[in-house]
Amino acid sequence: MPTRADALVVMAKAPVAGQVKTRLVPPLSYEEAAELYACLLSDLLDSLQSFALADLFLNYTPADAGPAFADLAPEEFVCFPQKSGDLGERMHAAFGELSERGYRSVVLIGSDFPVFPREFLERAFAMLRDPETDLVLGPNRDGGYYLIGMRRPVSGIFENIAWSSDGVLTATLNRIDSLGLKASLLPAWFDIDTPSDVVDLVETATRLDANLPPRTLSWVRKSKHFR
Repeated sequence: MPTRADALVVMAKAPVAGQVKTRLVPPLSYEEAAELYACLLSDLLDSLQSFALADLFLNYTPADAGPAFADLAPEEFVCFPQKSGDLGERMHAAFGELSERGYRSVVLIGSDFPVFPREFLERAFAMLRDPETDLVLGPNRDGGYYLIGMRRPVSGIFENIAWSSDGVLTATLNRIDSLGLKASLLPAWFDIDTPSDVVDLVETATRLDANLPPRTLSWVRKSKHFR
Protein backbone atom coordinates (compact mmCIF):
# COMPACT_ATOMS: atom_id res chain seq x y z
CA MET A 1 0.00 0.00 0.00
CA PRO A 2 1.23 3.52 -0.75
CA THR A 3 2.60 5.53 2.16
CA ARG A 4 2.17 8.75 0.17
CA ALA A 5 -0.42 9.78 -2.39
CA ASP A 6 2.04 10.14 -5.26
CA ALA A 7 4.89 8.10 -6.76
CA LEU A 8 8.19 9.16 -8.30
CA VAL A 9 9.88 6.62 -10.55
CA VAL A 10 13.46 6.71 -11.84
CA MET A 11 13.91 4.62 -14.99
CA ALA A 12 17.45 3.28 -15.18
CA LYS A 13 19.70 0.93 -17.09
CA ALA A 14 22.45 -1.16 -15.56
CA PRO A 15 25.75 0.71 -16.09
CA VAL A 16 27.27 -1.93 -18.37
CA ALA A 17 30.02 -1.03 -20.83
CA GLY A 18 28.69 -0.90 -24.38
CA GLN A 19 25.07 -0.63 -23.22
CA VAL A 20 24.86 2.95 -21.92
CA LYS A 21 25.97 6.39 -23.16
CA THR A 22 27.50 4.97 -26.33
CA ARG A 23 27.27 8.37 -28.08
CA LEU A 24 30.11 9.48 -25.80
CA VAL A 25 32.39 6.96 -27.55
CA PRO A 26 34.74 8.37 -28.72
CA PRO A 27 36.38 10.23 -27.04
CA LEU A 28 35.44 8.03 -24.07
CA SER A 29 35.87 4.28 -24.10
CA TYR A 30 32.79 2.14 -23.50
CA GLU A 31 34.05 1.45 -19.99
CA GLU A 32 34.47 5.16 -19.28
CA ALA A 33 31.00 5.93 -20.64
CA ALA A 34 29.52 3.33 -18.28
CA GLU A 35 31.47 4.83 -15.37
CA LEU A 36 30.13 8.29 -16.15
CA TYR A 37 26.57 6.98 -16.36
CA ALA A 38 26.98 5.20 -13.01
CA CYS A 39 28.07 8.51 -11.48
CA LEU A 40 25.07 10.34 -12.96
CA LEU A 41 22.69 7.67 -11.67
CA SER A 42 24.17 7.55 -8.16
CA ASP A 43 24.13 11.34 -7.86
CA LEU A 44 20.51 11.47 -8.98
CA LEU A 45 19.37 8.77 -6.55
CA ASP A 46 21.25 10.37 -3.67
CA SER A 47 19.69 13.75 -4.42
CA LEU A 48 16.19 12.26 -4.39
CA GLN A 49 16.35 10.07 -1.29
CA SER A 50 15.13 12.94 0.91
CA PHE A 51 12.27 13.88 -1.45
CA ALA A 52 9.26 13.60 0.83
CA LEU A 53 6.38 14.42 -1.51
CA ALA A 54 6.20 10.97 -3.11
CA ASP A 55 7.06 7.32 -2.60
CA LEU A 56 10.29 6.54 -4.46
CA PHE A 57 10.81 3.76 -7.01
CA LEU A 58 13.60 2.62 -9.30
CA ASN A 59 12.41 0.86 -12.45
CA TYR A 60 15.44 -0.95 -13.88
CA THR A 61 16.59 -2.97 -16.86
CA PRO A 62 17.69 -5.67 -17.57
CA ALA A 63 15.55 -7.82 -15.32
CA ASP A 64 18.49 -9.83 -13.98
CA ALA A 65 20.16 -6.64 -12.64
CA GLY A 66 17.98 -6.64 -9.53
CA PRO A 67 20.76 -7.51 -7.04
CA ALA A 68 23.04 -4.81 -8.45
CA PHE A 69 20.35 -2.15 -8.20
CA ALA A 70 19.40 -3.27 -4.71
CA ASP A 71 22.98 -2.51 -3.68
CA LEU A 72 23.14 0.73 -5.64
CA ALA A 73 19.83 2.36 -4.66
CA PRO A 74 19.35 4.13 -1.31
CA GLU A 75 17.02 2.28 1.02
CA GLU A 76 14.23 4.80 0.39
CA PHE A 77 13.76 3.36 -3.12
CA VAL A 78 11.68 0.33 -4.02
CA CYS A 79 13.25 -1.41 -7.02
CA PHE A 80 11.28 -3.29 -9.67
CA PRO A 81 12.19 -4.45 -13.20
CA GLN A 82 11.02 -2.83 -16.39
CA LYS A 83 8.69 -4.77 -18.65
CA SER A 84 9.75 -5.77 -22.16
CA GLY A 85 9.16 -3.65 -25.24
CA ASP A 86 10.28 -0.28 -26.54
CA LEU A 87 10.65 2.75 -24.30
CA GLY A 88 7.02 3.75 -24.67
CA GLU A 89 5.77 0.29 -23.75
CA ARG A 90 8.06 0.18 -20.72
CA MET A 91 6.93 3.61 -19.51
CA HIS A 92 3.29 2.71 -19.99
CA ALA A 93 3.83 -0.49 -17.99
CA ALA A 94 5.45 1.48 -15.15
CA PHE A 95 2.54 3.93 -15.05
CA GLY A 96 0.10 1.02 -15.05
CA GLU A 97 1.82 -0.84 -12.22
CA LEU A 98 2.00 2.19 -9.95
CA SER A 99 -1.55 3.23 -10.78
CA GLU A 100 -2.76 -0.25 -9.82
CA ARG A 101 -1.02 0.19 -6.47
CA GLY A 102 -3.32 3.11 -5.78
CA TYR A 103 -1.21 6.20 -6.40
CA ARG A 104 -3.00 9.46 -7.17
CA SER A 105 -0.37 10.54 -9.68
CA VAL A 106 2.88 9.09 -11.02
CA VAL A 107 5.93 10.94 -12.31
CA LEU A 108 8.64 9.17 -14.33
CA ILE A 109 12.11 10.60 -14.86
CA GLY A 110 15.19 9.40 -16.68
CA SER A 111 18.58 8.72 -15.14
CA ASP A 112 21.12 10.13 -17.60
CA PHE A 113 20.94 13.84 -16.81
CA PRO A 114 22.53 16.04 -14.15
CA VAL A 115 20.66 16.58 -10.91
CA PHE A 116 18.02 19.20 -11.63
CA PRO A 117 16.44 21.71 -9.21
CA ARG A 118 14.13 20.08 -6.65
CA GLU A 119 11.60 22.74 -7.57
CA PHE A 120 10.97 21.01 -10.90
CA LEU A 121 9.61 17.92 -9.16
CA GLU A 122 7.58 19.94 -6.70
CA ARG A 123 6.02 21.83 -9.59
CA ALA A 124 5.30 18.61 -11.49
CA PHE A 125 3.25 17.13 -8.67
CA ALA A 126 1.53 20.46 -8.03
CA MET A 127 0.54 20.68 -11.71
CA LEU A 128 -0.96 17.19 -11.56
CA ARG A 129 -3.23 18.29 -8.72
CA ASP A 130 -4.81 20.77 -11.13
CA PRO A 131 -7.84 19.03 -12.70
CA GLU A 132 -7.23 21.00 -15.90
CA THR A 133 -3.84 19.31 -16.40
CA ASP A 134 -3.75 15.72 -17.65
CA LEU A 135 0.00 15.37 -18.12
CA VAL A 136 3.22 17.13 -17.20
CA LEU A 137 6.33 17.07 -19.38
CA GLY A 138 9.86 18.29 -18.70
CA PRO A 139 11.44 19.13 -22.07
CA ASN A 140 15.00 18.21 -22.93
CA ARG A 141 16.87 20.64 -25.13
CA ASP A 142 17.60 17.76 -27.54
CA GLY A 143 13.94 17.44 -28.45
CA GLY A 144 12.91 14.76 -25.95
CA TYR A 145 11.80 15.00 -22.34
CA TYR A 146 13.40 14.19 -19.00
CA LEU A 147 10.11 13.87 -17.07
CA ILE A 148 6.56 12.79 -17.74
CA GLY A 149 3.78 12.61 -15.20
CA MET A 150 0.09 11.76 -15.25
CA ARG A 151 -2.76 10.69 -13.01
CA ARG A 152 -3.81 7.67 -15.07
CA PRO A 153 -2.10 5.57 -17.76
CA VAL A 154 -2.96 6.59 -21.32
CA SER A 155 -1.39 4.07 -23.70
CA GLY A 156 -2.03 6.07 -26.86
CA ILE A 157 0.47 8.71 -25.80
CA PHE A 158 3.40 6.36 -26.37
CA GLU A 159 2.33 4.68 -29.59
CA ASN A 160 4.31 5.11 -32.82
CA ILE A 161 6.86 7.55 -31.37
CA ALA A 162 10.33 7.58 -32.94
CA TRP A 163 12.28 7.23 -29.69
CA SER A 164 15.82 8.66 -29.50
CA SER A 165 14.98 11.21 -32.18
CA ASP A 166 14.85 14.99 -31.84
CA GLY A 167 11.10 14.96 -32.49
CA VAL A 168 9.98 12.99 -29.43
CA LEU A 169 8.59 15.97 -27.49
CA THR A 170 6.76 17.45 -30.48
CA ALA A 171 5.30 14.08 -31.47
CA THR A 172 4.18 13.45 -27.89
CA LEU A 173 2.54 16.88 -27.59
CA ASN A 174 0.75 16.31 -30.90
CA ARG A 175 -0.46 12.93 -29.69
CA ILE A 176 -1.68 14.44 -26.40
CA ASP A 177 -3.57 17.12 -28.33
CA SER A 178 -5.13 14.55 -30.66
CA LEU A 179 -6.44 12.65 -27.63
CA GLY A 180 -8.13 15.78 -26.30
CA LEU A 181 -5.80 16.02 -23.31
CA LYS A 182 -3.90 18.98 -21.87
CA ALA A 183 -0.21 19.00 -21.01
CA SER A 184 1.71 21.45 -18.83
CA LEU A 185 5.43 22.02 -19.35
CA LEU A 186 8.24 22.36 -16.82
CA PRO A 187 11.45 24.32 -17.46
CA ALA A 188 13.82 22.73 -19.96
CA TRP A 189 16.85 20.74 -18.79
CA PHE A 190 19.50 18.64 -20.52
CA ASP A 191 20.77 15.09 -20.45
CA ILE A 192 24.27 13.79 -21.06
CA ASP A 193 24.50 12.25 -24.52
CA THR A 194 27.50 13.88 -26.19
CA PRO A 195 30.89 15.26 -25.14
CA SER A 196 29.54 18.82 -25.50
CA ASP A 197 26.84 17.96 -22.94
CA VAL A 198 29.57 17.05 -20.46
CA VAL A 199 31.26 20.41 -21.01
CA ASP A 200 27.90 22.15 -20.49
CA LEU A 201 27.44 20.25 -17.23
CA VAL A 202 30.70 21.62 -15.83
CA GLU A 203 29.89 25.14 -17.03
CA THR A 204 26.39 24.98 -15.52
CA ALA A 205 27.69 23.79 -12.17
CA THR A 206 30.30 26.55 -12.16
CA ARG A 207 27.74 29.20 -13.07
CA LEU A 208 25.38 28.06 -10.33
CA ASP A 209 28.29 27.95 -7.87
CA ALA A 210 27.29 24.41 -6.99
CA ASN A 211 29.26 21.22 -6.49
CA LEU A 212 26.45 19.01 -7.65
CA PRO A 213 26.37 16.33 -8.86
CA PRO A 214 29.51 15.50 -6.83
CA ARG A 215 30.42 12.06 -8.22
CA THR A 216 29.83 13.13 -11.80
CA LEU A 217 31.79 16.35 -11.56
CA SER A 218 34.62 14.61 -9.75
CA TRP A 219 34.80 11.97 -12.49
CA VAL A 220 34.73 14.56 -15.27
CA ARG A 221 37.37 16.74 -13.67
CA LYS A 222 39.69 13.76 -13.30
CA SER A 223 39.11 12.59 -16.87
CA LYS A 224 41.82 13.25 -19.41
CA HIS A 225 39.15 13.93 -22.03
CA PHE A 226 37.69 17.12 -20.53
CA ARG A 227 40.68 19.12 -19.33
